[in-house]
Amino acid sequence: MKRILSLLLAVGLVGGASLVAQETKKAPAKKPAAPAVNQPADVAAPKLGPDGKPQAGFLKSHESFVEIAKKGEAQVVFLGDSITAGWGRQAAIFEKEFGQYKAANFGIGGDRTQHVLWRVENGEFEGIKPKAVVLMIGTNNSGAADNSPAQVAAGIKAIISAIHQRSPDTKVLLLAIFPRGATEANNPGRAKNKAVNALIAKFDDGQKVRYLDIGAKFLTADGTLEKSVMPDLLHLNAVSYQIWADAIREPLAALVK
Repeated sequence: MKRILSLLLAVGLVGGASLVAQETKKAPAKKPAAPAVNQPADVAAPKLGPDGKPQAGFLKSHESFVEIAKKGEAQVVFLGDSITAGWGRQAAIFEKEFGQYKAANFGIGGDRTQHVLWRVENGEFEGIKPKAVVLMIGTNNSGAADNSPAQVAAGIKAIISAIHQRSPDTKVLLLAIFPRGATEANNPGRAKNKAVNALIAKFDDGQKVRYLDIGAKFLTADGTLEKSVMPDLLHLNAVSYQIWADAIREPLAALVK
């Protein structure tokens, strides 16, 4: 009898262990939640990935811009997000229009105001004192619930201040954020950009900052943005980059004098 009881106990222990193992497989340990990456629009910060660490591509582009800045050659710097970065795909237009200024393109896709501010504060304006900066930033903040128009405008103002702290004589050609989406109807992104533009227009001081809104040049008479101008209703094609160049040619020349 004792022997039978011992065998039953052993079987029970093995069965229990098996059940525990099965339960462990069914319920794997939970992964820690990814840290939040939302950032205020007016506080300098590197662009973070889902893991909460600075994005490698962002840092690589930033480091390349720092090296360009160290050379101190560029008389004009284009500063912004993917819309500015897109000049890299229009090298012929860029060289024709801005080659005389040894222009540098410091655009990074996906950047928001806080990212550009961080870049300026971390080396992109060390060793360089351009005559003018063409600044357009903020459309990537337009979809962020935590970035109000006032916060985005504050971020843009902080960028201008950071540039002038490092290069006091640099003139800033501050562009209104370009329109996005087909029409204004049911388009919160365009509405927020429009609200930001109304605020940053006041930064024009007639001396070191000139505000310029060329958005209407991309639209039809009724305010429609067509895919023939911006294929995804946000990013420009060759036609629209030439529109941009034509619109700023004279204002930029006046600032660079």
